[in-house]
Amino acid sequence: QVQLVESGGGSVQAGGSLTLSCAAPGYPYIRFCMAWFRQAPGKERERVATIDASDFRRYADFVKGRFTISRDTRKSTLYLVMNGLKPEDTAVYYCAADGLRQCPARESDFESWGRGTQVTVSS
Repeated sequence: QVQLVESGGGSVQAGGSLTLSCAAPGYPYIRFCMAWFRQAPGKERERVATIDASDFRRYADFVKGRFTISRDTRKSTLYLVMNGLKPEDTAVYYCAADGLRQCPARESDFESWGRGTQVTVSS
């Protein structure tokens, strides 16, 4: 497992932008599967975006065209650029990692999780 630390959350108005960061210092598998999840109040956690060892990116339908996942391997940091934010994007956003080349299908198979960062979007 690896210690993941998210940052960059905050409060914005609808239509605004935020960039989340997930620091993974010294993580040897930063080039492998990394992901962002979110959990809104009263709802189950859901997958937002993933990036695998081939740099293939997969997005949930509800963020396609608005969010972009990326990473800087030199800084051992994962990012999530969020544009066109909507009130329904309000949630705690979590970073997750797995030492596999392809991301697991099941959320429970991700081996490392951060503590999350709050994103609040007002209308």
